[in-house]
Amino acid sequence: MITLDEIGSPADIRHLSVAELTRLAEEIRQTILKTVSINGGHLASSLGAVELTLALHTVFDTPRDRLVWDVGHQGYPHKILTGRYRVFHTLRKPDGISGFLRRCESEYDVFGAGHAGTSISAAVGLAKARDLLGLNHKVVAVIGDGSLTCGLPFEGLNNGGHLQTDMLVVLNDNEMSITENVGALSRYLNWIVQSPLYNKSKQEARELVLRTPVGKQVKRIVHRLEESTKGLILPSIFFEDLGFRYIGPVDGHNLEELIGTLRRIRDFKGPVLLHAVTRKGKGYKLAEGDAVFWHSPPNFEVDTGAYRKSAAVTYTSVYGDTLCRLAERDPRIVAITAAMATGTGLVEFSQKFPQRFLDVGIAEAHAVTSAAGLAIEGLRPFVTIYSTFLQRAFDSIVHDVALQNLPVVFAMDRAGLVGNDGPTHHGLLDVAYLRIIPNMVVMAPRDGDELRDMILTAAHYTAGPIAFRYPRAAAPATEGREPRELPIGVAEMVRETDGPVAILSYGHVFANVMAAADALAAEGIDATVVNARFVKPLDRAMLRRVAAAHPVIVSVEDAAAAGGFGSAVNEAFLDMGLNARCHIIGVPDVFVEHGDQATQQDICGLSPMRIAERVRGLVARLVPGAAGDSAGAVSAVPAAVTATRR
Repeated sequence: MITLDEIGSPADIRHLSVAELTRLAEEIRQTILKTVSINGGHLASSLGAVELTLALHTVFDTPRDRLVWDVGHQGYPHKILTGRYRVFHTLRKPDGISGFLRRCESEYDVFGAGHAGTSISAAVGLAKARDLLGLNHKVVAVIGDGSLTCGLPFEGLNNGGHLQTDMLVVLNDNEMSITENVGALSRYLNWIVQSPLYNKSKQEARELVLRTPVGKQVKRIVHRLEESTKGLILPSIFFEDLGFRYIGPVDGHNLEELIGTLRRIRDFKGPVLLHAVTRKGKGYKLAEGDAVFWHSPPNFEVDTGAYRKSAAVTYTSVYGDTLCRLAERDPRIVAITAAMATGTGLVEFSQKFPQRFLDVGIAEAHAVTSAAGLAIEGLRPFVTIYSTFLQRAFDSIVHDVALQNLPVVFAMDRAGLVGNDGPTHHGLLDVAYLRIIPNMVVMAPRDGDELRDMILTAAHYTAGPIAFRYPRAAAPATEGREPRELPIGVAEMVRETDGPVAILSYGHVFANVMAAADALAAEGIDATVVNARFVKPLDRAMLRRVAAAHPVIVSVEDAAAAGGFGSAVNEAFLDMGLNARCHIIGVPDVFVEHGDQATQQDICGLSPMRIAERVRGLVARLVPGAAGDSAGAVSAVPAAVTATRR
């Protein structure tokens, strides 16, 4: 019996029987369970895609044939089969393999994927390139039904159907995104799955026509009859109307059916869509019963499912709790998320205020523009989306919200370095891209109490759009006091000294700044510490005060240094005509690789030790004759950073 130890590439499975592949599927599932239980990661989606992955690599000649995965949530079986089984235990660890698809990691990872909805558009481009180059390989895109709540897949389907190039889209339908799917398309897919009459009738009719010795004219008549009557059986053959030949639904866990179907349709001309029905969490009863929790669970015991519950209060839970409290008193508050109710702490809100909760699916731009409509009618929409995903709605923020100066609130969870999910999920760019937008207010809390203050401030702010960012982390100082409204653009002097240095910071990394300041004080270097609170607008009075008293000014932020808070401070100094400069400590101009957050902070110069080290060096240069920093220098990129440059 062949085992995963003997699988070096997909070529090694193409001669196997269905029985052998079935045994291999069980070994793949056990490998995923063992690794994810220790390392964390995306469990239920990958368990549900095992047979589909085996079938695709059995039928198609990968990597010559291009196999494009969407998101990467279901990519673990693919990694195991494509030469990464022996290093799979390093999943999401520093210097280990990524939890998502990476072109730099394997030739089988045709297209990098960490955000949903990209596979079809990428496949259209790959197929068109093949045609232009005169090649003849196959192009296959795999997409989950949850990703079909994005707009981008429909743009890809529209273009692919128009081009009529040879390509296959495999719809992995498990009726789930991260949480239960929402929207009309989800209902439509469920209808198809539950109504096999149309597809059975259509297939039988086609086979009859193909067996009948009739001319083209008769076949055209049969086709017209099919087109005219299908509306009586099914409201709309959506994919076929877009130009794709629809096949299915097929059982996504039946290897014999999957392999047989894929072999039959492999050489079909034009665009084809195969609808495969799978079960998220397949093979692990706990995950099958609760696919939401087991989508990306904490460390757990495989045999029992037991896991250690964290007692820490997180920024996310503080946000969800506070928004519920405010919504009880303010009926104007509406919460909007993009398929992330659990991850953004909005489950309780959705239960208490179902009519004021909108989950729009993986459709960030729609979330923002619909929030603009809500704001026009006097409501207070809180657009609650991970920082990395809000990037997808940049134009909507600019054109639909800020240009009209509408009071939409942007609550950005997972801001800053996020740890093991890596570069596709870091929330590092939000400060830079939001602070350049006119009318926008941008702030970040140093602890849980200040987050409550900012939520209240945002709820009461009516002069335009306002945003706040917070990390995936425990929230210190969550005493549960009543929130206080903050004056817009006013910083907080936390520690004032006569020492040579002032450190300006904001957000959760402020705790590291205080620890660094304490360490420096023990060495005789007194540092003034300012909690900026606001990235935009800046507290210019505070900046003048600091610049007048301290020859060394340092900014620290858990965000991209390029274009961030420190850059804004230097711009303000220049605009005010002050002879001052800010030395910037922030995330360098790289895509930071996956690993734990503490390690990432240390690599990027944001740990207390590294902050103190940088300040110590700057103070030492005050000695006459010592070499000085270049104005506004960004923290250097350590050799330990293994990342691709932007």
